[in-house]
Amino acid sequence: MTNQNIVLPAIALRGTTILPGMIVHFDVSKERSVKAIEAAMLHDQKIFLVTQIDPEVESPDLAGVYHVGTIAYIKQVVKLPQNLLRVLVEGTGRATLVKFEQEFPFIRSEITPVDEEEMQMPEPVMEAMHRSLKELFHRYCMENGKVSKELVAQILNIDNVEELVEQIAVNIPLSYQNKQKILEALTLEERYEVLGAILGNEIEIMQIGRDLQKKVKARIDNNQREYILREQLKLIREELGEDNTADDAEEFKKKLQELQAGDEVKEKISKEIERFKNTNSNVSENAVLRGYIETMLALPWEKKSTDSDDLKEAWKVLQEGHYGLKDVKERVMEFLSVRKLTHKGKSPILCLVGPPGTGKTSIARSIAEAMHKKYVRICLGGVRDEAEIRGHRKTYVGAMPGRITAALQQAGVSNPLMLLDEIDKTSSDYKGDTSAALLEVLDPEQNSRFMDHYIEVPQDLSEVLFIATANDVQGIPRPLLDRMELIEIAGYTENEKEHIAKEHLIPKQMEENGVEKGKLTIQSAALKKIINNYTKEAGVRNLERTIGQICRKTARLIMEEDKKKVTVTSKNLSDFLGKEHFNYLMANKKDEIGISRGLAWTQVGGDTLQIEVNVMPGKGELMLTGQLGDVMKESAQAGITYIRSIASDYKVEPEFFQENDIHVHIPEGAVPKDGPSAGITMATAILSAIIKKPVRADLAMTGEITLRGRVLPIGGLKEKLLAAKYAKIKEVLVPAENKPDIQELDKEITDGLTITFVSSMKEVLNKALVS
Repeated sequence: MTNQNIVLPAIALRGTTILPGMIVHFDVSKERSVKAIEAAMLHDQKIFLVTQIDPEVESPDLAGVYHVGTIAYIKQVVKLPQNLLRVLVEGTGRATLVKFEQEFPFIRSEITPVDEEEMQMPEPVMEAMHRSLKELFHRYCMENGKVSKELVAQILNIDNVEELVEQIAVNIPLSYQNKQKILEALTLEERYEVLGAILGNEIEIMQIGRDLQKKVKARIDNNQREYILREQLKLIREELGEDNTADDAEEFKKKLQELQAGDEVKEKISKEIERFKNTNSNVSENAVLRGYIETMLALPWEKKSTDSDDLKEAWKVLQEGHYGLKDVKERVMEFLSVRKLTHKGKSPILCLVGPPGTGKTSIARSIAEAMHKKYVRICLGGVRDEAEIRGHRKTYVGAMPGRITAALQQAGVSNPLMLLDEIDKTSSDYKGDTSAALLEVLDPEQNSRFMDHYIEVPQDLSEVLFIATANDVQGIPRPLLDRMELIEIAGYTENEKEHIAKEHLIPKQMEENGVEKGKLTIQSAALKKIINNYTKEAGVRNLERTIGQICRKTARLIMEEDKKKVTVTSKNLSDFLGKEHFNYLMANKKDEIGISRGLAWTQVGGDTLQIEVNVMPGKGELMLTGQLGDVMKESAQAGITYIRSIASDYKVEPEFFQENDIHVHIPEGAVPKDGPSAGITMATAILSAIIKKPVRADLAMTGEITLRGRVLPIGGLKEKLLAAKYAKIKEVLVPAENKPDIQELDKEITDGLTITFVSSMKEVLNKALVS
C-alpha cells in the first residue's frame, strides 16, 4: 500500500545516496539547491533527496534522476564562505518520484511516500534471515578489518531483522549505486536479498584482492633486492674499514694448519671456513659461522698434557694436601701405578660420596696437582636442561656448546681432570633429563666418541679423568651410579679434626686474616672444645669458620690493644666465641627404668638418642611421640609385638597389655627422626618399663628388630661409634652381621669402646638389663 502524493522541495545529489535512518551532512553550492533548502526551512524543514544517474550532468531533468529517493528532515544549516551551505539531514523514509512540478528557481517534486509497514513473515523465515545476515556481516567485518569492534558488537546484538538490515546498510562503506539498490528495494525481503548479495559480493572482491596482492608481492624480484642490499652493506663496511671477512677466513685457515686434530675434524672446519667466506653479506649467518669456527679451533682435539709418573711425589702431594681420606688416596695411587705399567690405562670414573665439608672438592684439586693434570670444575647443582651437557644445535639463536665441551676448551688439553660437582643435585624437566645425558659422558666404553649437538663432530673423552662428588647416593639415578666407582668419605673423628685444624685450617685462616705466625696460639684443650661444643658436623667447614672468627678477634686485639701474642685456652674460649652452641647428651650417671640409649646417623655425623618409655593404666594403647617417621613407628610396633610374645618369660600377665597404655617418647620433638636402627633400643626400653628393671646407663645400642626378635644390620657405624665415644659410653651393642664393618674401622675409633656383637633380642636384653 502507498500513501497520498505530497509535494516537497527536492535536491538532486551527485554521487551519493542517503538511506532512511542515516544522519549525514553535505555541502550545497548550486543556486537551485540553495533555494530548495531555503524553501524547505520556511515550511516544515522536509526535503526530498534523490540521486542523479550521471553525476556529471549539471541540471538533470526527471529522466536524469533515480525514481526512488529519501524524504529527509533538515536538522541544521550552516552558512560557509563563498555562498556554500553545509546541511545536516536525517533520512526519515522512502518515496517514489512522480514528477517535477517545477524545475526553477528550485525543483519542486511530487512524490509518493512508501508505506513502511510490512506483511508479517513466518517466524522461522525471519530467524533464518536474521542468522544469515549476521553471519554475512561478521565475515565481511573479518575480511575488511576496518570496522570498529564496538560497532560490530552493537550491530550483532540487534534482534529485529528490519533494524539489522537498516543498520548494516547505513554503517558499511558502499558505493552510491549499491545504496540506491537498497533504497529501491521496497519490501523487507527485497532489501534482505539485495543487501545479502552486496555483502557476499564485497567479501568475494576483498578475498580476490588479497590473493592478487600476495601474488604481486611474491613476484617482486628478491634477487634484485638482495643484490642492492648486499652492495650497500659492502660499501658501508668498506667505509667503516670492517670488510675483514676474507682476512678472517685466511687467519682461520692458518690456525687450522697448526691445529692438532684428526682428518674428520679438519675437514669439517675447512668446509665451514669456505661457507664463512661466501656469507660476507648475511650478517646473522656470518656471526653463527664465526662463533662455530672459533670454538672448533679453540678445542684441544689431540693436545694433551704429560701426566706425572713420579709416584713418590704424587703421594707426598696427596698427604700434604689432606689428612686422612686413606681410601681415596690409595685408589689414586693404584690408578697411577697401572698407568705407569701399561703406559695407558683407562681413566676411572670415581665418585666421592660423603657429608658436606669433608673435602670432596678439594681432594679432586689435590689429585690434579699430584698427577700434573689441568683441573676444571663443572657444578651440576640445579642443572635440569639436557642441552647444558650436550649443547644446542648451532642453528638456534644463541646456540653454544655444552658444559663438557666448554670445560675442555677452558682446560686447553684433552686429558684434564674434570670434577663433576654435586652430581646428585641434577634434575629433569620437559627439556630432557640431565642425568641421562651424563650416561654417555661417564661410560668408558662410549665416551671415546662423545657427540655434542653444537660441535657435530665426535669428541674423545676417554683420556679425561672424571671425578664426581655427591652428598647422598640416593639422589643419583641407578644407571648413572652403575658407571661410577664409589668411594665413601665418612665424617672425621675428633682426632682427625684436631690434626686438620692444626696442620691446615689454623695456618690458612691466620694467613687470610693477616695474623702473623707466632702471634696466635690455640691450645689443644681449646681446640677439642671448639670441635665438640661449638661445631657439630661430619666435615670441617664450620670448624674453619669458627677458627676464622678467632683469627678476626685476634687481629682486632693486636690492632686495638697492641697485643704481641694471643693464646686461646679452654677457659677464655667463650671470650672469642660466646656461649657453647652444642652439648652432647652424655651417658646418664645411674641406671634407670624405661630409659635406653640408641645411636643415630645424621647428615652432619652421628648422635646419641635417648628413648624414654612410661607405662600407665589405660586401654592397651601404644603412643609414640617425638616427631617419628613411618619406619621408626613401625619399628616400635614390631618391638611391642616381640615383647608381648615373650612377656610370659618375665611373668607379665596377658591382661597387662589390655589394661595399660605404653608411651614411647624420644626427646627433641622438633627434630624429625626416622629409620629402623632404633628398633632394639625401643624394645629394650619398653620391656624395662614393663618389668621395672633398669637399663645400663653406660651402654648404647643400634640395630633393626624383627617380629621374632632377630637383630638385623644397619649403616653409618663409624659416625655412631664416634657419637658413643663423645657421650662417654663404655659398651656398644652392634648387630653381628656388621662385624666386617667394624673390622674396617681404625683403632682410633674403636679404642676405649667395648663392642659386643648381638644377633637376637635375648642377647640384647641379657646385656642391657640390670639383673
